[in-house]
Amino acid sequence: MPRVKRGNKRVQRRKKILKLAKGYRLTKSKLHRSAKESVDRALRFAYRDRRNKKRDFRRLFIIRVGAAARQNDLSYSRFMNGLKKANISLDRRVLAEIAVRDPEAFARLTERAKAALTAA
Repeated sequence: MPRVKRGNKRVQRRKKILKLAKGYRLTKSKLHRSAKESVDRALRFAYRDRRNKKRDFRRLFIIRVGAAARQNDLSYSRFMNGLKKANISLDRRVLAEIAVRDPEAFARLTERAKAALTAA
């Protein structure tokens, strides 16, 4: 087997890692091995937390919708069930936005949900 001197590829790979590690403290931004470990860890956290962010926002939307529904004398689950029976298909994000920005419109939605629950 002929000997391989990596040359440019090795330098490019290391520069890529050090560029990603820019702003890290001490050796983590200067030494390749430390930088690689830190960058790999940071990328794992970034990947995981992009998914967790969706989960966290969904929880926030449910809390907001539930609080607004309770102000209109309806639990969250009964409110969502009433909307489903009334054929109102709004996702939790939109409902949370309405609950925060326009309480009167949300009150009208709860009335429609209550009517659908009593009709069924």
